[in-house]
Amino acid sequence: MSKKYYNVGKLVNTHGLRGEVKVLPQTDFAETRFASGSKLSLQHPDSGQKLEVEVTGAREHKGMFILKLKGFNDINEAEKYKGWTLKIAEEELDKLEDGEYYYHEIMGCRVLTEDGEELGTISDILRPGANDVWVVDMPKKKQLLLPVIDDVLLKVDVANKTVTVRLLEGLIS
Repeated sequence: MSKKYYNVGKLVNTHGLRGEVKVLPQTDFAETRFASGSKLSLQHPDSGQKLEVEVTGAREHKGMFILKLKGFNDINEAEKYKGWTLKIAEEELDKLEDGEYYYHEIMGCRVLTEDGEELGTISDILRPGANDVWVVDMPKKKQLLLPVIDDVLLKVDVANKTVTVRLLEGLIS
């Protein structure tokens, strides 16, 4: 049986001449995922080609992470992996607290109002500041930006891929 992998970041560029790479994090646990000693899978987005890598150093820089990967010692070694995705194997996922969810669990969930009206499907997760915002694609309407706050989010049922919400005034125009 093949392993299941989940995105934790995207290698967007090289950094400097010593083989460091610039990574756009796609995880709530960037400090853990990119900590020194972490083992990740670097995967080509189209071919599925994989390279197992180990982080030997990391620092946050302007919303990105600058990583030093074992064996990447100059810009030429790092350059060919631009655009590749950093992933972790399913067994590497941490157990979450109640009320916490992984991106892959939320993406694709159907969104229902507390009255049972179906609004659409979650297509993206934005992280603008104090709280996450879930982007809901609504049929024949523009997207709904759903703040992830207790007043709005009533129930998340990961098993059935549904989210029940209370629409506050002004959320849908």
